[in-house]
Amino acid sequence: KDLRPPVISLALLPGSGLFMAVLVQMTITGKSFIGANMEITLAANLTAKSQLEQDTAGIPQFSLKNCHITLVSVKTNLPSSMLPKVMSKFLDSTLQKVLPGLLCPAVDAMLNLVNAKFTAMTSEIPLGTAGTLQYVLLNPPTTTEAFIELDLKTILHQKEGKEVDLPMDQPSLASLPLKRDASTQLILSANFLSAELSVLQASFNLDISNNMVLGLPPLVTTMLGDLIPEISSLLPPSQPVVIEMREAKSPVVTITPAKSFVQLFSTAEFRVSPSDSAPESLFVLDV
Repeated sequence: KDLRPPVISLALLPGSGLFMAVLVQMTITGKSFIGANMEITLAANLTAKSQLEQDTAGIPQFSLKNCHITLVSVKTNLPSSMLPKVMSKFLDSTLQKVLPGLLCPAVDAMLNLVNAKFTAMTSEIPLGTAGTLQYVLLNPPTTTEAFIELDLKTILHQKEGKEVDLPMDQPSLASLPLKRDASTQLILSANFLSAELSVLQASFNLDISNNMVLGLPPLVTTMLGDLIPEISSLLPPSQPVVIEMREAKSPVVTITPAKSFVQLFSTAEFRVSPSDSAPESLFVLDV
């Protein structure tokens, strides 16, 4: 007749997994053996332990180890003269047997939903058209009283399928910033970020023309002469200009406690682009 929202408490079990306590309150209705309407309002405490492990595919996985039901309170509208024998028999033969089969499968269903999230975590992630990124579990999960630690190996593939070599540098947990309560902390190494940017390196190449700089003065040789007077006499007059940006070498990420830097190395080649002939290079800048 009535099932109240459960009260759920969770705790991490060091070296194991997850402990769950669920207070369930419900009202069961039916016919008593004398034919009268019967209501039983009960509160039960479900406790369950689950193990966090690594499956054969290298994916984190929760598995239910045990599930127990304890009756906290039972109230009924039956006359008090019937309570002793009827209630005792009902509790022993019915509730204690029925409730585990009714409630424990819900814990399994919840763990299956979490495991489905873990499975998606290891699928390949496209990095645009430049390549793919994939995570696999490097070591079995570690559970402490405060957090669950997952050490992940990152696998980067270029679009040609070649795997990018990544140093296996693992920061010490003692050197990491304090974790806030009820939060997930993701630590990425400078080497990983540099490698990921290197896979995307070709994506930084672009040709800048008038169509890409709306609202700015037209990209013509006269404008370049105004910006750099020293070359004004060498430039053909009023010719459209195209700037070819090309990555020169792999990006570098540097992380320090105070700040972080991303360095992108490229060249900017300025080409005059007359309508009646092939583009001609004017000069190249290192950027």
